[in-house]
Amino acid sequence: MLTVGAELIIVNGPLAGTRYSLGGAEIVVGRAPLSSVVLNEPEVGWRHCQIRRQGDRFVLTDLRTSSGTYVNGMRSAERWLEDRDQIGVGKTILMFRSQEQVEDIAVRRDAEVKPVLLVACSLVFLFRAMAASEEEGQSRLLQTQILRLVSDLIPVEQGVLLQGRTLAELSARYREIGSDEPVDFEPVLRRVCEEGACSDSGTMAAGVPLYLLGELGGVLIVRVQEKEAARLGAHLDALTAIASLASIGFEANHEVETLRAEKALLEEQIATNTGIVGNSAGIRRLLALIERVAPRDTTVLITGESGTGKELVARALHQKSARRDHPFVAVNCAALSESLFESELFGHEKGAFTGAILLKRGRFELAQGGTIFLDEVSELAPSVQAKLLRVLQQREFERVGGTQVHALDIRVIAATNLDLAEAVKDGKFREDLYHRLNVVMLESPPLRERKEDIPLLARYFLQRSSERCKRRVEGVSPEAEQMLMQYSWPGNVRELENAMERAVVLGVSEWVLQEDLPETLAESAPQDAGTKYHHSVGQAKREAILDAYVQGNGDYKQAARVLGLHPNYLLRLVRNLRLREEIHRAVSNSAGH
Repeated sequence: MLTVGAELIIVNGPLAGTRYSLGGAEIVVGRAPLSSVVLNEPEVGWRHCQIRRQGDRFVLTDLRTSSGTYVNGMRSAERWLEDRDQIGVGKTILMFRSQEQVEDIAVRRDAEVKPVLLVACSLVFLFRAMAASEEEGQSRLLQTQILRLVSDLIPVEQGVLLQGRTLAELSARYREIGSDEPVDFEPVLRRVCEEGACSDSGTMAAGVPLYLLGELGGVLIVRVQEKEAARLGAHLDALTAIASLASIGFEANHEVETLRAEKALLEEQIATNTGIVGNSAGIRRLLALIERVAPRDTTVLITGESGTGKELVARALHQKSARRDHPFVAVNCAALSESLFESELFGHEKGAFTGAILLKRGRFELAQGGTIFLDEVSELAPSVQAKLLRVLQQREFERVGGTQVHALDIRVIAATNLDLAEAVKDGKFREDLYHRLNVVMLESPPLRERKEDIPLLARYFLQRSSERCKRRVEGVSPEAEQMLMQYSWPGNVRELENAMERAVVLGVSEWVLQEDLPETLAESAPQDAGTKYHHSVGQAKREAILDAYVQGNGDYKQAARVLGLHPNYLLRLVRNLRLREEIHRAVSNSAGH
């Protein structure tokens, strides 16, 4: 007769298979390092729930957490625990086993009110944990627990669970385990490996093979109680069903391991390819700083002109940090109105205001455990800046219309294309918020300061556009590349990407030619650098613009009307063709005459 103490067994989650004795007066589950059961999940509270002994029974109490504690799928503030109750804490499932004797389980089996499905699910989780276990001691504990669950479905007196792919391997493991029991399972083990599922009425033993992707992966052999010998065939059917669950568990774990290997490969590729393309001194310096800053869980402010890839820098910081397995949530602050700020970032409770028909989780809550990226943070209204400052200082927030305080476990990365120090001097940005964000500053350099990267970037974007548009393009012609190098790229990398996509869409040659590039590149090129054709076109444009300004008496809107152009486009042409001084002289000479 086997007496087993009350315990908790993790049947699903990162610690699946781990067992905790309930011998003490109290056990605490949470993220706190001193908890009895430590679960490092963002959904789990610091001290999430506790289980206390009261006489011969145990009571579970939720410690006022926002995500709640669930027993058999129902949220519970406090509840007496019954044998095989399943406790949900975050993504982890723990099963409670009460202190009882195996023969008592057999007596109550027919009157058991717990659904068999719970036992079946527990078996799947434990089989998965056993397949993943590499420690001998841990594997033995899992085998024992699985056999205990099998005994809840079949009146088992003795059992053995072995992993292996051949008869020789399984026999060796059986001999390693040893047994003081009078029944020797070796003959049944041999028959299972040779014939498949089988039973032996003489020893009242039944055995079934466990399969992994269609191949032998282990065996499960049990001896039923003597009074159940007449039902050995029915018990063999039940054991076969359990073996099917075992196969699901083993195969699921194999798939998980395969996905983990693929994930590790992708992470390795991400580690070497952040999406930041370039080999200039400025980019090498930026990448080196990313490597140094990423592992440190500190706030980062990324500066740089529009189109320089500030979000790529933020994503690289996230991917190279310890938070890489958690969400990266990007927020465009320029698109958030003052009225929507709190709801979008912090969420709202159901019924918080007219139209709030459902609970909504805000961006901060969605980023729990990961990184939140506040793009264009300089565009926030002053009142919104104050609310953001408080959240960053306290590291907690409340949903709109709610009273529950939610703790924040996130990394904050902000970005701006403005000089925040100047904005602080002008009173447009809070100084305390500026210092809260500007712990470490990284600058994304403009494209004109790293022109040696232009050919590399052009080929990179050309390849991406070719794949997306399903059109083969070999590369950039020397003349077109020279034009790319001479342009100042006020739109930075984003403008270059658009230029390459335009060339792929409109071009007809296997190479990107000068005429495939946007007109602004040809218009801004030095006159002696282009072809005769481009020189003639450029000269004609210059003369037409000068004449239009003379007719409009120097008013660019009147000149645009004469030319039939949008005023903003005319101003860009004047800037690219460097015509300001010539226009001034032409208008002055016209007025003098």
